[in-house]
Amino acid sequence: MKKVLVTGATGFIGNYVVEELLRCGCLVIATSADEPKAKQTPWFNRVNYLPFDLAAFDPTGDYYDFFQHPDLVIHLAWEGLPNYDSSFHFDINLPRHFAFLSNLIDNGLNDLTVTGTCFEYGIQEGSLKEDMPVFPNNFYAKAKNELRRKLEALSNDHPISLKWLRLFYMYGEGQNPNSLFSQLDNALLRGEKQFNMSGGEQVRDYLPVEKVAQYIVTVALQKKVTGVINISSGQGITIKEFVKDYLKKKNKTITLNFGIHPYSVHEPMRFWGDHSKLMTIISES
Repeated sequence: MKKVLVTGATGFIGNYVVEELLRCGCLVIATSADEPKAKQTPWFNRVNYLPFDLAAFDPTGDYYDFFQHPDLVIHLAWEGLPNYDSSFHFDINLPRHFAFLSNLIDNGLNDLTVTGTCFEYGIQEGSLKEDMPVFPNNFYAKAKNELRRKLEALSNDHPISLKWLRLFYMYGEGQNPNSLFSQLDNALLRGEKQFNMSGGEQVRDYLPVEKVAQYIVTVALQKKVTGVINISSGQGITIKEFVKDYLKKKNKTITLNFGIHPYSVHEPMRFWGDHSKLMTIISES
């Protein structure tokens, strides 16, 4: 039975990852900075929950020992989202998270999975593949990319299996209330007749959060394929068509007002993830 430490366990993705690990028969050590929130989760009594706030990191501590010598770590924690443009990510999060993860590695951890972001690719269009150069253009993406580089350099001197997962777009229950689909669900719940959107012609790569969690766990539990791995559907769809499909599946109707909100200048219009590397792992699992 694998002993798995999950950081950021009470977050949007974390809740689903913990449930998926339990379904796979793993012994889960869950941690987050919000113990009251953890106690409200359906998994709380089925895991070993150890509260920990990264802001209280002590460089003299042995966190591999504190977290009971996990076989592997799935590091989901990251503060300050969804404010992608805040320098907090680079100035505070980056050194804090690297110090924590390097402490685990220095004290014995040899299997680490960390979630990155598709924003690391920057303003590049089309199918995005893991071996492409990256051009992160916001503080969040820059911090994530630099954390990856630091961990890769560290892994050259330590016998560690490092998997860096670039997450594309996801949706599901528990998502940030400012996300497109949370706002749409709330509009439907309130019985509103219209919903304002952008032009909807952006092409994105979407997965339900349940599937994202399955992929994260499958990748984390194996060691054959390492390095950067896209967690994506492998295909793009316009937001306009995706929203229409979303409403159809929910058997809901609302007038969509396209062109009300401007397109983001920080994202390319058309991109999706090449998922061939991911599918290799899935086919062998």
